[in-house]
Amino acid sequence: MNSTSKLFVSCEEAKHICDKNQYGEASILEIIKLNIRLVYCKVTRAYSKRNTKLTKTIKKTDIHIISSSQKESMKQIIKEELTK
Repeated sequence: MNSTSKLFVSCEEAKHICDKNQYGEASILEIIKLNIRLVYCKVTRAYSKRNTKLTKTIKKTDIHIISSSQKESMKQIIKEELTK
């Protein structure tokens, strides 16, 4: 296998790398592969653009996560209501 074929990835693999890159988990080689794919693949560019837009939107929102105890309390209330 020559070195150029190692740099070209499938569309599915590029999407996976794109997802990893959004969370800062992609390696330098993966980022290079993704950037090469972005140059010539319209589908991957569109996916990357949507993924970036989604990430920015989520970061802008003021989302509060409930604690585990609150979740359990809510589950218990729902179960009680369903058994009535």
